[in-house]
Amino acid sequence: MWRDKSPGVKILWLWTFGTAAVLVANVMRTRIRDMEQLINGQDQASNTTDSLSDEKNSWDSAEVIEEKS
Repeated sequence: MWRDKSPGVKILWLWTFGTAAVLVANVMRTRIRDMEQLINGQDQASNTTDSLSDEKNSWDSAEVIEEKS
């Protein structure tokens, strides 16, 4: 069947498959980049929350020390 096709049709099929492959690769790359940004954003948010809770705990400790004296 493939032998019966003209060279122009073969080129069009190759062009179509190549274009589809490029589009799929771009979509996958975009989704992976978005997922990495989401994960990095969550890591930064949790680090910020941890540092804020550490600051709050240090203030609580200072208040306890002041109350004792």
